[in-house]
Amino acid sequence: MNALLSVSDKTGILEFARALHALGIGLISTGGTARLLADQGLPVTEVAQWTGFPEMLDGRVKTLHPKVHGGLLARRDLPEHMAALKAAAIDTIDLLVVNLYPFEATVAKAGCTLDEAIENIDIGGPAMVRSAAKNWKDVGVLTDAAQYPQVLAELQATGQLARSTKFALSVAAFNRIAQYDAAISNYLSALSFEDGNSQPVPSLFPAQSNSNFIKLQDLRYGENPHQSAAFYRDLYPAPGALVTALQLQGKELSYNNIADADAAWECVKSFDSAGGVACVIVKHANPCGVALGVDALQAYSKAFQTDPTSAFGGIIALNCTLDEPAALQISKQFVEVLMAPGFTPEALAVFKSRVNVRILKIALPPGGRSAWQQGRNAIDIKRVGSGLLMQTADNHELAQADLTVVTKLAPTPAQLQDLLFAWKVGKFVKSNAIVFCKDHMTLGVGAGQMSRLDSARIAGIKAQAAGLSLAGTAVASDAFFPFRDGLDVVVDAGATCIIQPGGSMRDQEVISAADEHGVAMVFSGVRHFRH
Repeated sequence: MNALLSVSDKTGILEFARALHALGIGLISTGGTARLLADQGLPVTEVAQWTGFPEMLDGRVKTLHPKVHGGLLARRDLPEHMAALKAAAIDTIDLLVVNLYPFEATVAKAGCTLDEAIENIDIGGPAMVRSAAKNWKDVGVLTDAAQYPQVLAELQATGQLARSTKFALSVAAFNRIAQYDAAISNYLSALSFEDGNSQPVPSLFPAQSNSNFIKLQDLRYGENPHQSAAFYRDLYPAPGALVTALQLQGKELSYNNIADADAAWECVKSFDSAGGVACVIVKHANPCGVALGVDALQAYSKAFQTDPTSAFGGIIALNCTLDEPAALQISKQFVEVLMAPGFTPEALAVFKSRVNVRILKIALPPGGRSAWQQGRNAIDIKRVGSGLLMQTADNHELAQADLTVVTKLAPTPAQLQDLLFAWKVGKFVKSNAIVFCKDHMTLGVGAGQMSRLDSARIAGIKAQAAGLSLAGTAVASDAFFPFRDGLDVVVDAGATCIIQPGGSMRDQEVISAADEHGVAMVFSGVRHFRH
């Protein structure tokens, strides 16, 4: 039995090779891997000696040889294959251990040139992996150091690999090749040479987009019981993203749970530690309550007041560790999902008897809450019939300096803070969106209406139903008011300051209406449609 080892990442390879040698398995290797094994006293046959042909072209050609691929591809159950090997003096290779040149890591480095990227495109490695994976019934192929322990345990126990193990290794190998080729295609497809440039110019959107997602779990059903569904994550998930969550208790997450949890988590992530503790309650993809507080209890209590009816069966996200006082208050209501970066033992004990509550812990990325911005998607994708819409994600952060006061009356410092808070919340509300806020707390949310006027009215109706006064509130509109009637509605409801993008052909009409009402209005210069 022979094993060919050729790895770029040498993690664990020495220990694995020693164990293979102890089992009487012959070792074949290439370049640096062969030197490493030989330096440690292991008997290893260098590939050039195995093939009888030296490496050439600076190592670009070393394993592309019939003695390598014949040894991998020959079917042991076909006499004619084995006779052909014997006639050509080719021995079988029964185990292949390969990880590829670090193309993905190379192109991720700042300042990577096209020449550097090209030299890190592996040729011989993928060719060997494909050969071994195709002939999976006879050859075990390892493409990740994490596979070493299981393979070694089976070999030590039985002297061979189970059929199921070899098939799983083959699937993993083809998946790795697909990921590798996709990374190369994405990188190169985004480059083009322009006249006079010695280096290609990158494009944000490649000519061909190749995505890789890893299935985390099958789901009971999709949005509705008659739809099937599964949950996938990016091949390289960002730290602090929902897909990295650890479920501490509760039923399996449903399709709708995950969609709503992502909406809540992305919203709560937008509030950094400087603003205080944030709580977001989401129902059917829309925030129905958002607030800041001095602690988790205050933030949750304020968020819940916005719309207690909608909060029933909602998704709750906090940007701080959940403690016992907040847990006791939350436990009084029906909650589908509860998310936070951490939970005290006392808080978890509160929910121990509430076995259906899904509790998710999402670890903070390095740098804490201030680093959550790094966990956002850079590109948003929406599926359409036989195609995709791709866009840069709406990660725009509005600062006070970006605001333009357009009315005679300027907002006070306290109003400016409420306007920025309302704007941040409105970004996560489905269009058309109208959000009333005061003292870092939502008081009325109108979402997803075909008319901005209806969204404004609904926000007022919801506040009234919750017993909340809108007097002296700040209002955010995710897009401009096309007519003055929308502004009239929010001011009549109690708003004293408004933030909107501006840009309507009737801006002056709306500004004049604000002046007529004696309220302050600022333009943000950007809109936040969310469909």
